[in-house]
Amino acid sequence: MRFPDGFLWGTATSAHQVEGGNWNSDWWAWEHTPGSPCSEPSGDACDQWHRYPEDIRLLAQLGFTAYRFSVEWARIEPEEGEWSLAALDHYRRIAATCRAEGLEPVVTLHHFSLPRWLAAKGGFTDMATADRFARYAERVARHLRGVVARICTVNEPNIVTAFGHEVGLFPPGLRDPDARKRADATMIAAHRAAVPAVKTVAPGVPVGLCLSMNEYQAEPGGEAAMHAERARMEDQYLEIAHGDDFVGVQTYTRQRFGPDGMLPPPPGARLTQMPYEYWPQALEATIRRAWAVTRGTPVLVTEHGIATDDDAERIAFVTEGLHGVQRCLGDGIPVLGYTYWSLLDNFEWVFGYKMRFGLVDVDRTTQRRLPKPSAAWLGAVARANALPAD
Repeated sequence: MRFPDGFLWGTATSAHQVEGGNWNSDWWAWEHTPGSPCSEPSGDACDQWHRYPEDIRLLAQLGFTAYRFSVEWARIEPEEGEWSLAALDHYRRIAATCRAEGLEPVVTLHHFSLPRWLAAKGGFTDMATADRFARYAERVARHLRGVVARICTVNEPNIVTAFGHEVGLFPPGLRDPDARKRADATMIAAHRAAVPAVKTVAPGVPVGLCLSMNEYQAEPGGEAAMHAERARMEDQYLEIAHGDDFVGVQTYTRQRFGPDGMLPPPPGARLTQMPYEYWPQALEATIRRAWAVTRGTPVLVTEHGIATDDDAERIAFVTEGLHGVQRCLGDGIPVLGYTYWSLLDNFEWVFGYKMRFGLVDVDRTTQRRLPKPSAAWLGAVARANALPAD
């Protein structure tokens, strides 16, 4: 039940979800917009801006070998063309702390949130944002070179464009299919521009994107709807990942389709807190599909997890997902590592703090970190580089 030597074992967070006080971002503005779908504001979040040494030390003690975190564009470039060396130095210290504790720092450049000044210019509906993002990527990579182990350009661009521009759940809160198409085009251009920008100043650092993927399934008559949705949600992004150093696969459930489109979970299906269907086997399916559609790009599982208050359920979910990873490895698919989402019970976007994905509970009053049994269990798996025989 062992994994290959060098297999990465990590957990993940994003800046806006854990740092706190990110008032200069479009997400902070969205949380405080009357009538927005946000159930509560992020506030102090998990105060990781100050508490990151404690969190990184805990990860190392548990047995993990990587930490995926994001840097916050709104802090690094608070106004267009004005760069905060204090913020850049802060993120370099986080990466250096990872290195000192024996963890590989995996840095995500954009994880959902934008500076307010950029949102005011149209955000991802404006193609000029692609060039602005490449400039930002170059600046961050230049500052973090020598300590960063791997860079993810954008996190789940398909969710940003769908939820923010057609569904209206995320900022800018649009319900405009044409705006979504423009945002998709800008996201694709941003990734394509960022990869060489990073490699020019940080040669040797692997670069890729992270994509939200579902296991897509068609009921009789649902094939056309399934293929259409999968093409715009996944395929156009997997195509641009061909030739990258890795593609980040982020998977939580499956999605079914009938003749009239997307279907809800089947009657009586087991649900998570989110509430989508409990379907850990989706991870194996999406790894295989990412490998096939990218035509051989190595896969890094950058997110996989479950929102639940039942920690035994969390362990069972991850166990089944990891069995699927092993089957992929056995078939020769280069899976580089597994990253659980998330390290902490954090701010889960429009759902606020109700959804508990974390391996570590966070006391909302004292910010005290309370590792769950699943944290010790997955840390032991990481330390052994193997699943228990039972």
